[in-house]
Amino acid sequence: MSGWILAIDQGTTSTRAIVFNRNFEASGVGQKEFAQHFPHPGWVEHDPEDLWRTTVETCREALYASGIHADDVKGVGITNQRETTLVWDKHTGEPVHNAIVWQDRRTTSLCAALKEEGLEELFTRKTGLLLDPYFSGTKVTWILDNVEGARERAEAGDLLFGTVDAWLIWKFTGGRSHVTDATNASRTLLYNIESNEWDDELLSILRIPRSMLPEVRDCADEFGIIPAELFGANLPILGVAGDQQAATIGQACFKPGMVKSTYGTGCFALLNTGEELVRSKNRLLSTIAYRLDGKTTYALEGSIFVAGASVQWLRDELKILDKAAKSQDLAQQADPESQVYMVPAFVGLGAPYWDPDARGAIFGLTRSTGQNEIARATLESVGYQTADLIDAKKADMGEGIGTETVLRVDGGMTASDWTMQFLADILGAPVDRPVVLETTALGAAWLAGMKAGVWPSMEEFSDCWRLDRRFDPQMSAEERTRKLDGWRDAVRRTRSTF
Repeated sequence: MSGWILAIDQGTTSTRAIVFNRNFEASGVGQKEFAQHFPHPGWVEHDPEDLWRTTVETCREALYASGIHADDVKGVGITNQRETTLVWDKHTGEPVHNAIVWQDRRTTSLCAALKEEGLEELFTRKTGLLLDPYFSGTKVTWILDNVEGARERAEAGDLLFGTVDAWLIWKFTGGRSHVTDATNASRTLLYNIESNEWDDELLSILRIPRSMLPEVRDCADEFGIIPAELFGANLPILGVAGDQQAATIGQACFKPGMVKSTYGTGCFALLNTGEELVRSKNRLLSTIAYRLDGKTTYALEGSIFVAGASVQWLRDELKILDKAAKSQDLAQQADPESQVYMVPAFVGLGAPYWDPDARGAIFGLTRSTGQNEIARATLESVGYQTADLIDAKKADMGEGIGTETVLRVDGGMTASDWTMQFLADILGAPVDRPVVLETTALGAAWLAGMKAGVWPSMEEFSDCWRLDRRFDPQMSAEERTRKLDGWRDAVRRTRSTF
């Protein structure tokens, strides 16, 4: 193997670019945060130009830091925040509205109206998803209905829709490629994941012209060429996957039954179900894990809207710490007898509750409760929410996923040993943290490198996965049950109060 791979990881709060060498090591990194816009309560937007600008800048930074020339890059992989929705003019490239972020809840009433019409079963059967503002489809409808002239322009064939990957590819290629991959398509509420095609019936219900949609390709495919004027050489885009699917690939969860959980802004746990499209009975999502050489691998997914974002809330709003990493120090100093629970439903609750109207709350406060106890409850909430997801997966899979399941974890929060030990304790199962924590970028890089012929096959890549540390559960079953009962009572109170 020879050559380098450039991976772009366009996330919710920052954009990163990483140059990986042949040993899957990062030889150059660039990262930039960008502004979050909250025009109304429950609304979250990004400026599309910020997404584009930070992508170009971080790629240049990563290439410079790596010390290589762009000619040495054999392929580019892109992974992105999923469900975030953009609509732009296909002639000028001008966005008609800010990007509506996956966390945004403005289409709650539209989703409710569709449910009242009895349409959720249809959407779930075809897409594996639920009718929730989280997904892209209702966001597109909102833009067409609320931006002046947008519907008329769309029906005339002048507007394009895409998730962030499609927007970046369109910008990179100067409008020559309007494409996406199967994983991102599967998160739109518009894509039939069984037949692997855009669904005309769902498009009709949401009143979205088919002409707006990108072409859907395999995750490892030819998506277009980045021209030399951007980075100094023509670079082929050869791999694309939504961030959680890319992390599944980066964690080498290629066998049915393997589970990974990523802890970033939110938390997303995926269970590989192989060629079988498993229909959840516990309000998990059936989704496409990846599609390679025309062959689709499916997954069950549990989505938690707020994980690392809750620690940012401690830093930015409560101002009880100046760096997110200090949350662990505070948690370790908390009163061990404290029974404070924090339900971080800032934008509603995701799986397995799917309650867009729930709002965050803290329970169990006493006169002695301080910043240490609140910090600990915030970190513990990530473990509790993960336990809810794993329990739902067990119920769906029966003996296919049992108490001996090992959870592979990644993302920024996994750097906290305290948080990972609590996660293992509350799950009653081992938690494996890999050497390479940036598995989302690594997954996109593997797709591009494999397509370019410079990185190994799936089987060889699996053999390259390396463990940094395993966290084994140490909590007694009695204490685990007590803590989980307290958490579930807090969730019930949150949902009934708001």
